[in-house]
Amino acid sequence: MLRHLMAITLIVVPVSTYGDVADAAEIKVLSAVVMKSALDSLAQAFERSEGHKVTMAYAPAGAIRDRIQGGEAFDLTVLPRPIISNLATQAKVAPDSVAVLARSAVSVCARSGASKPDISTVEAVKQSLLAAKSIAYSDPAKGGASGIHFARVLDRLGISEEIKPKTKLSGPDSAEYVARGEAELCVTQTMEILRTPGVVVVGQLPAELQNTTDFVFSAATAANAKEQAAAQAFLKYLQTPEARQVLKQMGMEPGGA
Repeated sequence: MLRHLMAITLIVVPVSTYGDVADAAEIKVLSAVVMKSALDSLAQAFERSEGHKVTMAYAPAGAIRDRIQGGEAFDLTVLPRPIISNLATQAKVAPDSVAVLARSAVSVCARSGASKPDISTVEAVKQSLLAAKSIAYSDPAKGGASGIHFARVLDRLGISEEIKPKTKLSGPDSAEYVARGEAELCVTQTMEILRTPGVVVVGQLPAELQNTTDFVFSAATAANAKEQAAAQAFLKYLQTPEARQVLKQMGMEPGGA
């Protein structure tokens, strides 16, 4: 009986580090959808340890920007660094709260068990894209950051017109097109591929075709956040070693410069 009671004692959730459960708040977070798998996990861990409730809302980065500029209330946002910087200039987020969380890369995915195309060089990427029967990526017109970037890559490679007839424009679910057999390849951010069953990461695009600016993700609290203290506590948690480890497992490089 004593051993049983000791075992129960060991699994009791620790008391909140940031405040009493009586002071629990509900934090509204607006985030780029690409961060979903990591933030869902981190929000749950934060809720368990701190007692606050985190309500997540996801959409393409451009859509989240538009919602914030349109006056939607929120407490914390996670978006590409250039968008966060603009929002800080517009006094939509608190400039002194801005923190870099992680850097993402754009990768190619294929269906599990299928042959992997060569993407080891810029020329190899070009030839592999031309040889593919169909390619899925997020619709640039809907604000998908990886889709906007990939459209620029196609322009740089000079093959936009050749790729257009076999393009499958998607939302943030381009990897699912590949998993369902509706596209041979997809080009998107690595964490979107890792969270989708039935697909594998072929590899990252060569460094020359990466975007080292738009895919650095930052977080900031709203300038007029209703739950400012709780939002700051969540932002602090997102920078802990434990959170950085989760981001890394999800395919990102924590603290990307």
